[in-house]
Amino acid sequence: MVSDRAYLKGARIGAGLGRLHAEVARLLALFEAAGAVLVEPEALQPAEVLLDLYGEEIRARAFMAADDRAEMMLRPDFTVPIVRLHMDSGAEPARYSYCGPVWRKQDTGSKRAREYLQAGFEVFESGDPARTDAEVMALIARALEAAPVDFVTGDMGLILAAIDALATSPARKAALRRHVWRPAKFHALLRRYGVEHAGLVERRAAMILARDQGRLVEMAAAAGPEIGLRTLDDIDWRAGRLAIEAATPRLSTGEVDLLEAVLAVEAPSGAALDRYRELSAEVPGLRAAVDRFAERLDALDAAGIDAGSLPFQASFGRTALEYYDGFVFGAEPRDRPDLPAIANGGRYDALTRVLGGGRGIPAVGAIIRPEALVALMEDAR
Repeated sequence: MVSDRAYLKGARIGAGLGRLHAEVARLLALFEAAGAVLVEPEALQPAEVLLDLYGEEIRARAFMAADDRAEMMLRPDFTVPIVRLHMDSGAEPARYSYCGPVWRKQDTGSKRAREYLQAGFEVFESGDPARTDAEVMALIARALEAAPVDFVTGDMGLILAAIDALATSPARKAALRRHVWRPAKFHALLRRYGVEHAGLVERRAAMILARDQGRLVEMAAAAGPEIGLRTLDDIDWRAGRLAIEAATPRLSTGEVDLLEAVLAVEAPSGAALDRYRELSAEVPGLRAAVDRFAERLDALDAAGIDAGSLPFQASFGRTALEYYDGFVFGAEPRDRPDLPAIANGGRYDALTRVLGGGRGIPAVGAIIRPEALVALMEDAR
């Protein structure tokens, strides 16, 4: 029906809309009490910015538009628009709140919402990241204290540190970091760099040798007519990359197993910390990230959250938009599989450096989906 909206019947008119507006007002008041300034980023964002960040794959998830000036994108979430706003004109430190619609394309036949509200709280602040991580999660927990939700946490910093600790080339590490948010592609790369490496080198040997001997043009001509958009220069560049990859030693089974062990941790946070301390004895490059994990648990305890028993999943956050690079958390609705996560958030320090042209500031934030929250609360009554 025209009056329906994401997860809510009849919430575009009358009493249904009134209930939603009241919930949004409650959330924004909580964020304001925590020091946030209300902001309203543009709904249309430069597509070039998001395409540079995430690659062409973002097109499959976003609504695109264009005029005579540039290609634009309806914001798929608020974090990038908020960072752009802050890096353009914001004072430091700064805290922002907001609420407005975001848009996501869905697969054909999907019942998931294409337009829904996000209300959020973002903190740009140097100093003690563990404290601000804990503060943001505690604020979201307070906002949801009457809702039947289960919190789960993760830490992208541990995964990224494990990748950086691999004894392999910078190009391989960059590829693994780029695809860490796409688990299937990530694990395919691990196989390619490990157990499949010798077979790939053998299959590519003729092309690499032809390039080394200056016979690549002849080899390409013998393969038949040109099809597609790749030029001979493109083929030569690709063959050069394949030659470098062939000369790079394979990832050892031990290295891959250790990385998989980092990704496999799923336990209460206290037990997860103990497991990561064990792993850091074998992977010294993990130690700094493990120490940050321990500091965050202390800060969460200080903020009134029982950190030791808080669920931790190393894989949590790996299928979200790929800007999180540290602590991540979410609030899952209890007994409502038809609803998305009611809230999620995390740390995204690197994103501020990218959008700030190298000038960054530590940042952490979270969003709540008001429509899903209202639907969950109405069901719980």
